[in-house]
Amino acid sequence: MADKLPSLASACRDVLLTVQPREKLMRARKAARDWRLGRLAHIFDTEMPDHPAGPKKPELVHPSKMPKRRKGGSARGRIAMLHAIAHIEFAAIDLAFDLIGRFGAEFPREFVDDWMGVGADEAMHFALVDRRLRQYGSYYGALPAHAGLWEAAYETRDDALARLAIVPMVLEARGLDVTPSMIERFTTYDDLPSAAILERIYTDEIRHVSAGTKWFESACRSKNLLTFETWKSLVEGRFRGQLKGPFNDSARSKAGLALEYYS
Repeated sequence: MADKLPSLASACRDVLLTVQPREKLMRARKAARDWRLGRLAHIFDTEMPDHPAGPKKPELVHPSKMPKRRKGGSARGRIAMLHAIAHIEFAAIDLAFDLIGRFGAEFPREFVDDWMGVGADEAMHFALVDRRLRQYGSYYGALPAHAGLWEAAYETRDDALARLAIVPMVLEARGLDVTPSMIERFTTYDDLPSAAILERIYTDEIRHVSAGTKWFESACRSKNLLTFETWKSLVEGRFRGQLKGPFNDSARSKAGLALEYYS
């Protein structure tokens, strides 16, 4: 019986409160698999923490205090780039499961289907990048990382629309803009394995942004809100950063992110 199954919210909270990266990604994969196999009840009986657990390393610093990345094609420069990507993907695991556990009750079951898939993807992305770091003789945590990734999630912890507007539709969409140039750089450095990993992340991120846009627009329709105007108002009021171009209009279009949002 469903009431005998562990709740979906408790599984999400378990992911968020897991400290070590390897264990977190394994719990994320397990939660996604358990949901797919009907082993979790669609019940939201557990509050999500304001901040997820994480390892002591990497040292988290303000973005302004991050060391500047080397622009050359040295191994050290490539390690720094990969470490930054690993940190983003590690944070993205928590972002996906917090979204489900915090706001899933406001949406149909299909919302959970979509975001469980996103969470599993992010865990896989982290595993791929971390493995590549180890092939370079490094590891996740070897370098400092910026502390701002959870800021947008914390600032939107009270509003599903704001969370969808800012995290997938601004922050993840920015990944669509910058990843092609990183792929090109790794290819230029003749680091084809790293380029292939970024190609995979880029392809998946189009789908992730699409999920964010889909559910944002669905929520706007259910509340009789004007989609573009609501998004712009939320971004202006709840996002501390700025929308930065140039934009990858082609990838954004594939993700359903119309020009009217950000033009």
